[in-house]
Amino acid sequence: MIKWIILAIFVISALYIQNRGKVRHSFYRQFFDHSTILAPINFLMYMFSKVPNQPYIDTQYFKDLKVLDENWEMIRDEAQALYAKGGIKASSTYDDLGFNSFFKTGWKRFYLKWYDSAHPSAAELCPKTTALLKTLPTIKAAMFTELAPDSRLVRHRDPYAGSLRYHLGLITPNDDRCFIDVDGQRYSWRDGESVVFDETYIHYAENTTNQNRIIFFADVERPLKTKLMQRFNHWFGKKVMTAASSPNEAGDQTGGLNKVFGYVYQIRIKAKALKKSNRALYYFLKWFLMLGIFFLIFIRPYMPQIIAFIQKLI
Repeated sequence: MIKWIILAIFVISALYIQNRGKVRHSFYRQFFDHSTILAPINFLMYMFSKVPNQPYIDTQYFKDLKVLDENWEMIRDEAQALYAKGGIKASSTYDDLGFNSFFKTGWKRFYLKWYDSAHPSAAELCPKTTALLKTLPTIKAAMFTELAPDSRLVRHRDPYAGSLRYHLGLITPNDDRCFIDVDGQRYSWRDGESVVFDETYIHYAENTTNQNRIIFFADVERPLKTKLMQRFNHWFGKKVMTAASSPNEAGDQTGGLNKVFGYVYQIRIKAKALKKSNRALYYFLKWFLMLGIFFLIFIRPYMPQIIAFIQKLI
């Protein structure tokens, strides 16, 4: 019975996520999306959120962001110096599960902070920005990100609703052709201007100009209504999100999830190769595996009763 209750919770939560917002994935795409795994947790985050559940949220709800806005030129200068050294870059190995799929479309990053993990390279190369971040407890993760000319990020949801996404324009084309679209609403970056949005809505980004785009990108803690939910969010960030830490350079911390990801992704590479060479076999094996797991967990324990019932009918 407990297994069926857990399954029902996942299904109800996943359906809520699927129907949240104006822009939606197909049911099939959402079923296999990583955001479905955290759907029950995210459902609670939405229910207990102190801020409106909408694509864009006014920055007035987050006092720490005002400090970042006021220091944007200092942050920009460190980003510019880092970019000149080639420090903002894609990962050269499979050690960034959160953003791995973005690298092939022209997106790059440099981590300044990631929950409770250590990034000595950030303190060395961007001392002023990292020092500022230490004074802002609601900023859980931060990085410089680059979106090169003629590049884009595909439509996606981020997996965890315990934070909200903050973007501060540093070196941008200042052009409407360089934008992010969140649930069908576009925002174009401008130097020195910031925006907060809920990254668990479907969103994508494009830069169709001939100029680079560099922004300060941060995850700010979602304000929650109860102490219990706040404690849970802190615990999840410390134990789970920290495990997704990815290094900039040797000496930075690689989280446990990313250590495993490097091995697991090799299976993904082989699956992609199979899909390309034999699409029918790929989908047959995929559904055979999924239905097999469902059978073993939910049906097999009841097989004696099912067989006995069929025998009575016969």
